[in-house]
Amino acid sequence: MNLAEYRRAAAHWLRENVPTDDYPEADGIARAKEFMAKLHDAGYSGITWPKQWGGQGLTQAEERVFAEEARHYVLPTYVFSIGLGMTGPTIVDRGSDALRERFVRPLLRGEEIWCQLFSEPGAGSDVASLQTRAVRDGDHWIVNGQKVWTSVAHHADWGLLLARTDVDVPKHKGLTMFVIDMHHPGVTVRPLKDMSGRANFNEVFFDNVPIPDEHRVGEVNDGWSVAVTTLLHERLSISAGVGMGGQKDNPASVEALRRALDTSDPLVRDELVELHIRSRALALFNQRLAQETKAGIFPGARGSAAKLLLAELTLYQADLATRLVGPEAALADHPLARAISMAPGMALGGGTNEIMRNIVGDRVLGLPPEPRVDKTVPFKDLKVGTQA
Repeated sequence: MNLAEYRRAAAHWLRENVPTDDYPEADGIARAKEFMAKLHDAGYSGITWPKQWGGQGLTQAEERVFAEEARHYVLPTYVFSIGLGMTGPTIVDRGSDALRERFVRPLLRGEEIWCQLFSEPGAGSDVASLQTRAVRDGDHWIVNGQKVWTSVAHHADWGLLLARTDVDVPKHKGLTMFVIDMHHPGVTVRPLKDMSGRANFNEVFFDNVPIPDEHRVGEVNDGWSVAVTTLLHERLSISAGVGMGGQKDNPASVEALRRALDTSDPLVRDELVELHIRSRALALFNQRLAQETKAGIFPGARGSAAKLLLAELTLYQADLATRLVGPEAALADHPLARAISMAPGMALGGGTNEIMRNIVGDRVLGLPPEPRVDKTVPFKDLKVGTQA
């Protein structure tokens, strides 16, 4: 099938299968799972993922065509965004064949929901300072600790957990990655509300939770390199909007603002052109990174640049919408109110803008790194924000 035929088939499938009705939130997860199963069975979930693990084995060209057609719809895929954009790609890249066989296909079909368990109350921007401990007990690991800002954990069946397994080495060298059962006794999930009124992220507590060693991802104490893989996928997926359901429902998009504003005003048109240029530039940058990744070229720190650009675009978008629409845009019942209240979070989730700039300056531009005194000291000897 050539790309033109693929586009026609994708457009037809979306037109016939994307739900258009509103339904109660209580039914949302079940309906989303039904949709993901249909999406996968039709060949549109995991388009570029390896065929042997449940993907479609196609190219970035097909994935780009589908994304272009899907942007005209609101896909009920947000709850799967962590699995599709972050944890799933990490298991494909770094997991054992047994983990790939067990988890990838159910993830792509929406049978199981995933979360990512990295950040802690004292380890956000500096994730390597985390204190959640995993202690080996025969062929299992016993986990105790706390995570925070964990998106969709209240719906998740499985989580990708980064835990400390050795306190006698520097903090980056004593971490190990695991797959954890979010329904196991001892796992407690408490939703947290943001200022938009939503509760899409959570704090999570672990009390003597066992994890079988076969659920380890990568080698013992090599969890930081696995985490770097996850963080790369996270920043690329956030900037590309993986699993976010399209732009049709974004009231601050160029298309939505064109419908809401008087575009006969040349100043308004000028502002919308600037927004279009910024949006298009980010889309092309994401496209380039995706093509390079598929070709085996590691994007590295440029993924941080993409995430930074999205955060700045989101804030610019919200500010522009507020200026053009007026103060009423911030009222609770206005379509823009939620987008405006959510925009600042984009500068935090997936790494703060300040951290992204440090990474780009250090690893892309080659600027001198900030002085660090904690990278060579055993974790147990660090004096601030740690415990043995």
